[in-house]
Amino acid sequence: MTRTRDILRRFRRDEDGTTLVELAIVIPLFLLIFFALVDFGRMGAEYVMADKAMQLASRIAVVRPPACASVPTFNPRAVVAPNTVPPAFGTKCASGGAICASPAPVSCVGSPGDPTAAEIWTAISPLMPQGSSVGDLWFEYAFDPNLNFLGGPYVPVVTVEIRNLNFQFVTPLGGLAALATGGAGTGPGTTLPFPAMSMSLPGEDLDLGENG
Repeated sequence: MTRTRDILRRFRRDEDGTTLVELAIVIPLFLLIFFALVDFGRMGAEYVMADKAMQLASRIAVVRPPACASVPTFNPRAVVAPNTVPPAFGTKCASGGAICASPAPVSCVGSPGDPTAAEIWTAISPLMPQGSSVGDLWFEYAFDPNLNFLGGPYVPVVTVEIRNLNFQFVTPLGGLAALATGGAGTGPGTTLPFPAMSMSLPGEDLDLGENG
């Protein structure tokens, strides 16, 4: 009995192997932090570059022909009441009352066959997330009465947006992130939705030559 107690006492005092136990506890935490630095660093870099891409895309879009079909080219009169003197051409659309017709916004998805969309994609593709294409661009041309006058060229607010992109993890951290958001990813290659972002600018002349 005494010998058994001596053995147990030595076992409790023996610290051989504790380093391995501590290492087994620390390594998973270290790897988690390392994977987070790698992948979320990539995500942040791609987000910043995509934001710059949208700025560049909108600057090109406002001085090129519309990427969407059916965008008006000038501002016609609005329907006026009978026996009412119609406003004179050159009147600002925001002057009040029925001055200019108010067209609905025109939107479309970027197409490689459209010269404007193709030019924009060529300029911004080096900044875009991996796996994206011109079809991930969305264009909108919306009427703003403060930018237009009756009979003048149609000057819309131009919006360029990226949609439906996914961020691809290159470390096992993707599986953990997907599980945390209800996904089913289990390792490298897991994807998460990339946030949509857009940039809007007032159109200049949409390549009509009015402002050079």
